[in-house]
Amino acid sequence: MIVRDTPNLLHLILVMQGSIVPRIIGRILAFAGFALAVLLIDRHILPLPHVSIAAMGVFGIALSLFLGFRNNAAYDRWWEARKLWGQMIADTRSLGRETLIFLGQGAARDAVMTGMAGFAHLHRGWLRGVAATTEAGAWDESATRHAEQRNPPDAALRAMAGVIRQEAEAGRIDAMGQRALAERFGSVALAQAGCERLASAPIPFVYSLLVLRTSHLYCLILPFALIDTAGAFAPAVAAIVAYVFFGLNAVSDELEHPFRDAANGLPLDAMCRVIEISVAEALGREPPEPMRPVDGVLS
Repeated sequence: MIVRDTPNLLHLILVMQGSIVPRIIGRILAFAGFALAVLLIDRHILPLPHVSIAAMGVFGIALSLFLGFRNNAAYDRWWEARKLWGQMIADTRSLGRETLIFLGQGAARDAVMTGMAGFAHLHRGWLRGVAATTEAGAWDESATRHAEQRNPPDAALRAMAGVIRQEAEAGRIDAMGQRALAERFGSVALAQAGCERLASAPIPFVYSLLVLRTSHLYCLILPFALIDTAGAFAPAVAAIVAYVFFGLNAVSDELEHPFRDAANGLPLDAMCRVIEISVAEALGREPPEPMRPVDGVLS
């Protein structure tokens, strides 16, 4: 995720970090070149059909509505993902207090809390499709065994629940404590399932297909409406319109997948570090340092 101060005007124009321009520059130049070709052919070779700019305005409004809908849906997914990870951070801190109340200091509490740190890394790895066993194993020795399961983070939660079960059978935790901790694990599992839902169910492809087809069609017809109204500026106007439409589509595509390890993705590594700090402080250990942005990017 890009983390930086608001750039000045010059920097705002020239900055490429986090920008979608590199992804769409080919289409911008292609449509600007097409508009230039249409203008030159109409003026120097043979007259071409001219399209009403008013008709293009109506077309553009309809396209803007499609783009706005998809962009809002994509941002809602990004923001929901951020709230779910925020909930897991809050649940980790609450779990530290609840285990102190119902379990007290000891091996069982240590196992539950370190298991929570391991769970966070396994969950991050599952969402990003990467191996996170090393980071998880630094906190939870059983992370390697969990990684062999189809759903490693769920296996980590079951292991923590098993510790509570053993304490209950030994008579070291009462029914109220069991219920409170079960509800806490249920809250963590609900956030986990929410993230898995976002990762496995993107916005229906039909919306992306409709927007892309309509955007290309609009940019192909637009130069025929700019011959009269924009004149020599037609290529520039076509380039700006292509930047807006294809840029919004590219931004929506990035936000649609909030767990990707990308410039505009969620900083899952940094949020796992926040959980590690919460676990370490709950156990009275030296906490690791918070992660800092590297070149304006927080991973």
